[in-house]
Amino acid sequence: MNLEVEPAGAPAAAVAAPAHTCANCGAGISQNYCPACGQSAHIHSSLLHLGEEVLHGLLHLDAKGWRTLPMLVRHPGQLTRRYVDGQRTRYVSPLILFLFMMFLLFFVVSATTSSDGALSTQESRAKTRITHQQALDQATRALAAAEATGSAVAEARAGQLAAHTRLAQYDAATRQAFPAEGSPEAARQFNLNKALASSSLVQYFPSLGRLKRAGENVDLTLYKLKNTAYKFAFLLLPISLPFMWLLFLRRRDVTMYDHAVFTLYSISFMSLLFAVLAVSDYFGLDLLTVALFLLVPPVHMFAQLRGTYALGPWATLWRTAILLAVAGIVFLLFLVLVLALTIL
Repeated sequence: MNLEVEPAGAPAAAVAAPAHTCANCGAGISQNYCPACGQSAHIHSSLLHLGEEVLHGLLHLDAKGWRTLPMLVRHPGQLTRRYVDGQRTRYVSPLILFLFMMFLLFFVVSATTSSDGALSTQESRAKTRITHQQALDQATRALAAAEATGSAVAEARAGQLAAHTRLAQYDAATRQAFPAEGSPEAARQFNLNKALASSSLVQYFPSLGRLKRAGENVDLTLYKLKNTAYKFAFLLLPISLPFMWLLFLRRRDVTMYDHAVFTLYSISFMSLLFAVLAVSDYFGLDLLTVALFLLVPPVHMFAQLRGTYALGPWATLWRTAILLAVAGIVFLLFLVLVLALTIL
């Protein structure tokens, strides 16, 4: 009998040769995914798939997102405790969730709020008055045309009277809110004071000049504040951590990492809540907005504290009261920091 022995080291017949190489790392690929880097063997090159990837990234959040968000809302203590204990494959990282919620909050706030700059600067007030004056002029011309033809005179006269009333009311409101613009003498005094301030204090203290310009253009200042707050939102974490450490000063089994995870998940939920409040306020649901603002934060803090740190009811209650005060202090410190970075 003639037996052929396969040389040692020869590849098994069952192992398929690589069909092509990975476009990402250059390794050989014989199946659907690269064995070295995990990239898909099929490379999409269509605009339709590009749009699909955008929607997937914004809305899908994969299975982790749909597990994390309900836990964040209903069982925040369990979510924080599980992540701290090492159950991290099933849930979104607190840092990733924090960044996403910050983006969501500022996007919703920008979409649902509009700054009313009608009385923010002298220039915008002048434009508003011109608009009222043009409406009055148009109504006056319409009245003249109606009297010439003898038709719809009463309606045209009523329209002119309404336009004249709106202009008079706007002028009265402007004089009351801004006396410096109400009379020539007051305007001269106002301009003199402004010139003196510009010639003396501002040249020695440039920050006063920037503060003055910020007050003169409130709309631009608010826009800059929003951008600065979004860019430096991560500072909420280092500002909050010392207060959290003081709350559990005697707990040797609690680390700063535990506090960091707690803080990131807590801020993520509050960002989601304030996004909901912005939408609720936008649609005029004032009662719902106030109720959510007053009731939800303490209840959520209580549940997250108790579940994360295994506290009793009384220990959780007094820490919740302190944590609410701490949240106010942290917000004020962050606001002062944002104002300084924006204006000064």
